[in-house]
Amino acid sequence: MADPADYSKDFPVSWEELHRNAKALAWKLLGKGPLENGAWKGIIAITRGGMVPACIIARELEVLLVETFCISSYDVKEQSETKVLKTPDMVENDGEGWLIIDDLVDSGKTFELARGAYPKAHYACIYTKPKGEKQTDTYIMALSQDTWVHFPWDLENQYATPLARK
Repeated sequence: MADPADYSKDFPVSWEELHRNAKALAWKLLGKGPLENGAWKGIIAITRGGMVPACIIARELEVLLVETFCISSYDVKEQSETKVLKTPDMVENDGEGWLIIDDLVDSGKTFELARGAYPKAHYACIYTKPKGEKQTDTYIMALSQDTWVHFPWDLENQYATPLARK
């Protein structure tokens, strides 16, 4: 389990920046799929962080089939045991032709677990860190391991405790 003290750098991300980087990721993936004209069969969003980038990428690539892979690996700011909560329903052939999208690959454990289920899928994220980079096929920005990314859905003017924890 990671100690919150291990994160000495803060990297706040605005909605505009997230959208711009997700679109940049879509540009990198455009035409790279195995189907006719480089299309993809579908997108698998790693919940919850991968859902917003997956929606933006699905729009930009005109992918209509979006599945979710529900994997739990964080408890607020602490990494915990990686657990599968729900697997995608319609994915066959080891994920061949599918994009698996997440916001951030930190330790790489989430993508490692997903690769066990879908070894032929293409793994993409917006941000990656050194420990997880080898699990990622395509990404936009590399960050140092000691950086905590503050995503816009987690922030107000200060850290916002999720409603379910209040």
